[in-house]
Amino acid sequence: MTATAKRSAGLLLFRRTDHGVEVLLGHMGGPFFSRRDAGAWTVPKGEYEPDEPAWDAARREFQEELGLPPPDGDPIPLGEVTQTNRKVVTVWAIEADLDVKTMIPGTFTMEWPPGSGRVQEFPELDRVEWLSPARARPLLVKAQTTFLDRLEGHTG
Repeated sequence: MTATAKRSAGLLLFRRTDHGVEVLLGHMGGPFFSRRDAGAWTVPKGEYEPDEPAWDAARREFQEELGLPPPDGDPIPLGEVTQTNRKVVTVWAIEADLDVKTMIPGTFTMEWPPGSGRVQEFPELDRVEWLSPARARPLLVKAQTTFLDRLEGHTG
């Protein structure tokens, strides 16, 4: 990793149901992903500075992205992956249940359309869902599918 690589940290919630394990993922908000599903879903995560512990950033970003406090539980370190944009993502899994209807997404602003001078506000995640790993795999940012593999190693 170079000194200029951006870093993100996040929490991958999972729960056990009668149908097996499900993971909580979010669909990225904003105009770039509005009409996409494949590769447009992510672990709730966000960037952090080198002087902030990744675990603290993961919990803060969960709160910012979902508008809900991060759940308590025993974190399972799932390590890190490097995405195609060279961002290094570190994730912990936590077994917890969450009512997705209670989500109040954080927002970001950007100029849209590009070059218009018009700044608009968009949700960080425009929806979140509980998905089986098999359903999540084709939707998830490709590098993040590694977290599903690592989680399966812990949940059997």
